[in-house]
Formats: sequence, structure tokens, C-alpha cells
Amino acid sequence: MASEENITITKAEYETLLKYKEEVSYLSHQLAELKRLIFGSKRERFISATDPQQGSLFEVPQVGAIEKPSEEITYSRTKSHPKGHPLRTELPAHLPRIERVIEPDPIPEGAKKIGEVVTEILHITPGEFYVEKIRRPKYVVESTDEHTSIIVAEMPKLPIPKGNAGASLLAWILISKFFDHLPFYRQQQIFKRMGVVIAESTINGWFSAACRLLIPLYEVLKAKMLSATYLMGDETPVRVLTRDKPGTTHRGFHWAYCAPVERLALFDYQKNRSSEGPVKMLTSFQGYLQTDGYEVYNYFEKQPGVTLLACMAHARRYFDKAKDNDPERAEKALKMFQKLYDVERTAREEKLQPDQIKALRQEKSVPVLQEMEAWLKKSIYEVLPKSAIGKAIAYSLNLWPRLVRYIEDGRFHIDNNMIENTIRPIALGRKNYLFAGSHDAAQNAATVYSFLATCKLRNVEPFDWLNNVLTKLPTTPPDQLHTLLPGQE
Repeated sequence: MASEENITITKAEYETLLKYKEEVSYLSHQLAELKRLIFGSKRERFISATDPQQGSLFEVPQVGAIEKPSEEITYSRTKSHPKGHPLRTELPAHLPRIERVIEPDPIPEGAKKIGEVVTEILHITPGEFYVEKIRRPKYVVESTDEHTSIIVAEMPKLPIPKGNAGASLLAWILISKFFDHLPFYRQQQIFKRMGVVIAESTINGWFSAACRLLIPLYEVLKAKMLSATYLMGDETPVRVLTRDKPGTTHRGFHWAYCAPVERLALFDYQKNRSSEGPVKMLTSFQGYLQTDGYEVYNYFEKQPGVTLLACMAHARRYFDKAKDNDPERAEKALKMFQKLYDVERTAREEKLQPDQIKALRQEKSVPVLQEMEAWLKKSIYEVLPKSAIGKAIAYSLNLWPRLVRYIEDGRFHIDNNMIENTIRPIALGRKNYLFAGSHDAAQNAATVYSFLATCKLRNVEPFDWLNNVLTKLPTTPPDQLHTLLPGQE
């Protein structure tokens, strides 16, 4: 039998072993992240293995278990449709109806009508072009001094001066690209199938002209946004073609801002991810700014009148990614996050007012936050700093004052998921049109995205709104532009 030996190592050897252990933990986490990215589910909702509401599919009762008293419950129900007939969703009542009557052929003599069988069939008429021909008669007016003059009605102002694209067509092109994610070249192919050939360069020109028309309204939206006292901020990349990088693309950024209370959204294009963009945009802002942990936002801690809030979803995401690294600690943290979000779910389901939400958080969320803070401060010394769980704990502790600030006001959100949902269409668009043609085109896209995102937040139908705005903008005085914002008509 081999005898046990005590192995003594030097401090330098111990530090080397610790370094290798941290590196192995880091590389294991990177490998797990790669597998998760390729094969894993994107859903982040956490369900504990011991959740009492989550039963087992093959749950077997224990032998000798005490049987609970049972009772028989009977009820009656009415069948919604005859057996064998398909159950269809009722067609919307607002759609126009074209009636078609089919009589029996022949109708026997003496037959009496006792009712009718009504069947509704849904049809669609594909988009159709039409041409508006404007006739302006000319009149000659003769005067007594042998001078004549010709009079003709003034031409209505068009969205594009001297252009032949109507507001509805411009609105359709913009909505198709930035709402339905159809690049211009695909729209060109669709138009060609409909019998109308429009050069892609012409469509690009119309796009630029429509965005120039929208710029004054964009500035009004920006001013209204910056007057809010609670904003969310985030950013997302966009590839841009430039002459500086022939054969490749420049990586620019759309900086997104959202006012949750006023339900406004604004996008601003910048050539990089530095602090220059948000600092310039938020120079006059006074209030609360909720962001993720990107270090650029630290600048606003020094800006008078601005208070930072962090995003609990980002903190939670780090622990979700650490489940493979340290399942026990990760699950404990996720259970506490789950309790916090249960409070928010209750507030939404009961449609509580801000004061009521604040009171509910003080009662239910504060104890959980206190428990979480104590656990984080204790656990930070028990894990490797470079491990996934170590990074998750450090991230939360570094941002803790900002993370818990949401309990101070019922208007505040626990996270900035609202703005992440707002920038999601940009991510979908990137997969379809791939890049912007220039820096100016990227800012034009930001302009359109701002209005479409605001339409979505305010439950406004985007095509009808844009068609109406492009028609009215040429004749709307500057001091009345605010009346054209989505939901203000």
C-alpha cells in the first residue's frame, strides 16, 4: 500500500497553478458560450428544477404516500361547432364586403324563402399602381388696354418638388424597407412584376428626398424626447459603405433613445461607438438615464442633473451564461431575479399606477434586493475573478447602486428591454439589406426608424401615418409640426 506524501509547493508555483485554473475556467466558459451560440436556445426565461409549479412528465407517486381527499366535479359545455367541421377565426368586421347571391337553378314553382346560408371567403387584391392626372385649365383674360393675361390654378405642393412620386408611393417604399425589411432591389422586382419599371437609382433618390422632407419633423421629435425626464439608451451596429474602405464596410452605430412614459423613440447614427454621440445628443438632458453597463455611459455620472439606472436583465444574463460554470451559485442568483420579476409581472397584470408599483416594490422587492446584495458581497471572495460566475457577480456589484434605483419611482422599469425591443427591427433589417450605402443613408435610415418605432410604441398604423405626413409636411408651418408626430393628429 502506497504511503501518503505531503507535497509542498512554493508561493510562485501556487500562483502559477491558480493562474492555470483561472485560464481553464475562462476557456471552458468560452467554449460553452460558443456551443450555446450555435446550438443553444435563445430563450432566457429561467425555470428552477425545483419549481413547485413545474411538474414532471413521468411523475410517479411514492409508495405509502398519504392520498389526498378527492371530490368529483361535473360540468356541462356547449360545443362550439359541429363535429367534423373546421373551426375558423371569424373574419374582421371592418373589411369591405362584396355580396354574391347564388340562387338554386331552377327554383321550383311555389317555393318559399325561409332563410339563407351565408359563407364568407377572404380575398386579396395585390397592390395596384394608379396615376393621378392633374388637369389645370388655362384661361386668357383680355383687358381694356389691349393687354392679355393667362391664368392657371397653382400646382399643389408635392412631397418631392417637380417629382412624379406621390406621398402614398413614397410611404409604401419606406414602410416596405424599414418596417417589412424589403431592400429596394426586391421592391424594384415586385414593381416590375406589376408592370411598372422603376430604376433602383430613382428609388434611392426618392428615399433621400423623402428623408430631407422629414428632417424638420425629426428635430421636433428629438426636442420632445429630450424634454422627458426618464430615458433609456442603447446602441446597435450597422455596416456602411464608404470610399475610405473600398471592398469592405465601415462599422457604424445607431444610438437609440426611448422615453417610456411619453412612448417616444429616436435613433441617431454615429460613425463609432465612442462617447461622442450620446454626449452630444444628451447635452441638455436632465433626468434619469437607464442603460446597460457599457463604460461610455459612465460619463453621465459626472453630468449635473443626470442620474443613471442600470438594466437588471443584463445582470441576470451574466448569471444565465454562468450556469455551466457554477450551476449552484448561478441557480441561486436566478431564483432571486425570478422573485424580482414576479413582482413586476404582478404590477403589469393588475395594471397598477406608478405610486402603487412603488409601494409594491418596497414591500416585495426590497427584501429580495437586500438578500441578493449580501449574497453577492459574500460570494465575490469565493469564486475565481475571471470565471463566468466571478464576472457575473462583479458586474452586478459594480452597478449595484444603479441596479436598485428602479424601486425609487413606479415609472421606472426594472430593465431596458423596451429599448432592446425597439432596436430589434434594425437587426432584422441588417439581415436583409446588409448595409447602408453611405453615412448619409445611415442617418436617413435612423430618421425613418425613429418615426416607425414611435408609431409602434403608440399603436399607430405606420403606412397611414406616413402617407398623411408626407402629404401635409410641405404646407405645414414650422410651429405646427408637432401636430404631425405619431399619435398627435
